[in-house]
Amino acid sequence: MSSAMIRVEGLRKSIRNGARTVDILKGLDFTIPQGQFAAIMGSSGSGKSTLLGLLAGLDTPSEGNVFLNGTAISYLPEDKLAQVRGKTIGFVFQSYQLIPTLTALENVLLPHELNADAKEDGLGRARELLVSVGLGDRMDHYPVQLSGGEQQRVALARAFILRPPIVLADEPTGNLDTTNGAHVLELLLNLNRTEGTTLVLVTHDPVLATYANRRIVLRDGLVVGDEMNASPAEAPREAALSEG
Repeated sequence: MSSAMIRVEGLRKSIRNGARTVDILKGLDFTIPQGQFAAIMGSSGSGKSTLLGLLAGLDTPSEGNVFLNGTAISYLPEDKLAQVRGKTIGFVFQSYQLIPTLTALENVLLPHELNADAKEDGLGRARELLVSVGLGDRMDHYPVQLSGGEQQRVALARAFILRPPIVLADEPTGNLDTTNGAHVLELLLNLNRTEGTTLVLVTHDPVLATYANRRIVLRDGLVVGDEMNASPAEAPREAALSEG
């Protein structure tokens, strides 16, 4: 894990609230090397979701820049930014973000269909991923026919379809019960290790963070803790997570 996959330099984000300026992020600097699993922690209002949006290029900072695999992304034109996102980032959202009119297989395949540069057999890759997350017999089901845990597993498979070097996960177990949350986390960690991606997970749950190689803690828009975890917990196989 020597090369920097994510680099944050002087990152600030402020918004106007009437006549007042609210500083959400107050000048962040850190690097996440290739292959690392980093948990970004903090309570509500700490700035962690804003930071994730900036890492993903979904928002523009007030100052500073984000570099993904050496490319500065924060001020790119939208067309170039979309190209970088499509090649570099896989997303896992708390609310699944599946398209209700597409089957599980079609949802997983969608990023491949939208990427003109994709060379791999997308259909074969999508089927392989759905099998790997235990949904080999649910490929033709629509989201409404799937449980919350199954929908999040579809979202996991979709995030990895293009073999992105970076996966960003926003509270991926937050809408699930403890048992399903543990299963989804196990699948996410196993996929991450198999694919060799850099994983950044935003969470308020300290139990989730025990599985990470590194914990970055935000409070009031500042990094107040940044520590390596010498012995990350093994991927859970039973209901082991706290309710979130």
